Amino acid sequence: MTKPIDAPPYLRIVAGIRQRVADGELRPGDPVPSTRQLAREWGVALATATKAVTLLRLEGVVETRPRVGTVVAGTAARTPAPSSARELSRELIVRAGIEIADSEGLAGLSMRGVAARLGVGAMSTYRYVESKEDLVLLMADAAFAEAGYPEAGPEGWRARVELGARTLWALYRRHPWLAHLTSLNRPLLTPGVIAHGEWLLSALDGHGLDPVTMFDLQVLIYSHVQGLAVNLEWEAHDEADTGQSDDEWMDQRTPVLRELTESGRFPTFTRVLRSFKDGYDLRLDAVFESGLTALLDGLTPVVERKATA
Repeated sequence: MTKPIDAPPYLRIVAGIRQRVADGELRPGDPVPSTRQLAREWGVALATATKAVTLLRLEGVVETRPRVGTVVAGTAARTPAPSSARELSRELIVRAGIEIADSEGLAGLSMRGVAARLGVGAMSTYRYVESKEDLVLLMADAAFAEAGYPEAGPEGWRARVELGARTLWALYRRHPWLAHLTSLNRPLLTPGVIAHGEWLLSALDGHGLDPVTMFDLQVLIYSHVQGLAVNLEWEAHDEADTGQSDDEWMDQRTPVLRELTESGRFPTFTRVLRSFKDGYDLRLDAVFESGLTALLDGLTPVVERKATA
C-alpha cells in the first residue's frame, strides 16, 4: 500500500519502489533507478532521493553491488558480507563505502548505510572506523592506491608525466567522487594520494629545476586532471537537481543565447558558435587529452632549458 499523498517525499519514493517490487515490475537482481533518476522522476532534490534509497537498503528491499549499482535484493550473487560482526574488518567497511559512493555519490554514503550493506548492526562499524569523515579519508586512500606505477617506467620526463596524469584521470573516471574531496590548499595527506605526487615529482626530478618550481609544476599538472574531473560528478548532479538533460537545459536558454549572439558585442563567440552544425558537444576525455598536450608543450622549454643550462 502506498503512503498517503501528504507523506514526506522520500517515503512516497520508498512506497513507489516497494509497489514496483510487489507488482513484479522490478524483480530480484533488477537495477533500481539511481538516485539521480529518482530525483528527476519524483521532482525532488538529490538528497531526498538518496534518503529514500538508504531506507530501502536498511529495510533489505535493495542492495548495492560493486560495478553494478543498487539492485532489488533477493539473489545470492552479491559481494560476500561477514557472517557475523566478529568477521567485520576495516577493509570490508572501506570497500563497502567505495561501492556506495561509486553508485550513489558521497551524498548516499552513511555509516548506517555501510552497515546495512554488510548486513551487520548499525553500531558495529564504529569499532573499526570512528566517523564518516574518517571513513571517507580511508576510502580515498584505498581508491587512489588502486593504481600504481611500474618500477621501470617509460623513458623521458614527458612520457612519465603523461602516464601519471592518465593514471589519475582513470581513477577519477572510476570514482568520480574523489575529485570533490580536497582542494589544492588542503590536500589529502595519505600514502595512496602521495604516491601519485611522488611519481610526478620524480618525473620532473633531475632536470635542474629548483624545489619550488618542481612542486609548482606537479600541482599544475594535478590541477589539470582534478579540475576537469569535478565535472564528471557535477554533470550527473545538475541533471538530477534540475530534472533536465544538458540539451534540455540549453534549449530553455536559447532566447538568452540568441540575445547575446545578436547583440554584436561578442563577434568571435558568435562566429564560433554558429560554425557548429549540430551544436557543441563537450567531451571531457578529449578535452583532458588536448589540455594535457598543450600543458606539456608549454612546460617543455621550461624543463628542458633547465636541464641543458
